[in-house]
Amino acid sequence: MSKLTANLLLLFAAALWGFGNVAQKTVLAHLDALSAVGLRCLIGGLLVLPFVPTERRLPAATGHFSSLIRVSALFAISITLQQLCYLGATVTNASFLISTATVMTPLAAWLLVGERPTAGLILAAGSTVVGCLFLSGGIAGLSGGDLTAILSAGCYALWTVELARHMQAHGRPFAAAAVQFLAAAAFALPLGAMQGNLSLDATMAAGPELMVLGVFSTAVAFGIQIAALRFTSASHAAVIVSAESVFGAIGAAIFLGERNSPAGALGAAIILGAILSVAMSNRTLPARAPLPDV
Repeated sequence: MSKLTANLLLLFAAALWGFGNVAQKTVLAHLDALSAVGLRCLIGGLLVLPFVPTERRLPAATGHFSSLIRVSALFAISITLQQLCYLGATVTNASFLISTATVMTPLAAWLLVGERPTAGLILAAGSTVVGCLFLSGGIAGLSGGDLTAILSAGCYALWTVELARHMQAHGRPFAAAAVQFLAAAAFALPLGAMQGNLSLDATMAAGPELMVLGVFSTAVAFGIQIAALRFTSASHAAVIVSAESVFGAIGAAIFLGERNSPAGALGAAIILGAILSVAMSNRTLPARAPLPDV
């Protein structure tokens, strides 16, 4: 896979997440946040699981399992916080605030793996933040849901860096996806059963939203991101998937009646311009040794 293909696939994943944000909001009419996270991740994990045996020929390198544990723990925390933020934030605001991971990820990559951001990437990340501010109408009086979204963005930034490091060192995208999803389900479902309203009736009522979240926003979108991070950097991926805020605002306007001002439309244009500048970049990552075959 070329870097351009990986970047365009990440843009497609961002669209799935953005429109899926509507389902993240509406599913709360039927299920509590923890049950919704657990069920969507269970669906995603079961969909990916049949593909894991195809990776048996790829041997596990040293540190594979400890790396996978770190990635899975960060994913479970991030996606749970993201769902919780919709209890007190609009789809448009939540989409914007979670996209602040765009700025946090290059900083996390610099601190954790020494990946210095380039001037072009810094400019694109800064433009993305400016565009998001226009899109959301600015930040005034952050609610508890808004603060939870920011915390989720920070966890997603750490997860993106760890996931990129894991994929470039170990590969096995299907195994990584299945373990992440099922670990998040194992974390959230018991809590939903004890403290939430998890039941067969509530699950059936939330069926359409769970299918959107489990199939498209989890199995397909996160699967794309996991695979693409073998061919592009975490910092580039963070800028591209910040398009989620644009698609989230569009979905909120179409399905929930949330409306944006002309400034919001300008913000969307700025974000798309920054994202496309990164997606069309011709710079390549340093060559890495192929995984050994058995």
